[in-house]
Amino acid sequence: MGVDPLTRPAVFLDRDGVLNRAYERDGITYPPIDVDQIEILPGVAQALELLAGQGLLLVVVTNQPDVARGVQRRDTVEAINAFLARQLPLHAIFTCYHDTPDNCECRKPRPGLLTQAAHRYDIDLNASFLVGDRWSDIAAGQAAGCRTFLVATPHSQVERCTPDYEVVDLLEAAHMILTLPHM
Repeated sequence: MGVDPLTRPAVFLDRDGVLNRAYERDGITYPPIDVDQIEILPGVAQALELLAGQGLLLVVVTNQPDVARGVQRRDTVEAINAFLARQLPLHAIFTCYHDTPDNCECRKPRPGLLTQAAHRYDIDLNASFLVGDRWSDIAAGQAAGCRTFLVATPHSQVERCTPDYEVVDLLEAAHMILTLPHM
């Protein structure tokens, strides 16, 4: 069984906590409230340039349940996504706007966002990677067949997952990805 020449590998990226700063209040992390609050994390641009330079698709997969909860507007989330797409070499951004009780297929830890992207962009999930900062990111990546990298934070809930690799940030993950076989 060889690699399908019509598909290509991707790096799936969580948004808040991996690409940009997540804000903490009362022990819980939150996304930026608007575009003015976005702070791209150190090393992110360099990491993405390295990965894109090797022909890897860069696809953001992000849960944004605050829209379903009524505390964030969908157009604000879309403006944040558009800002990141202008600043970084991202190929696509897939967003789940549901909350856990909605029981949708796209909310991580389910792999729906990854499989949607795979169908749209002919991505080989088994040759792909996921970088996230929460157990639910890792679970989604594993369910899709990707190798997973956990950017460990106090909010990762490491005890709930077993990533393939644990890293301090996206730049460390990028360097590791470039040493692994993917094509």
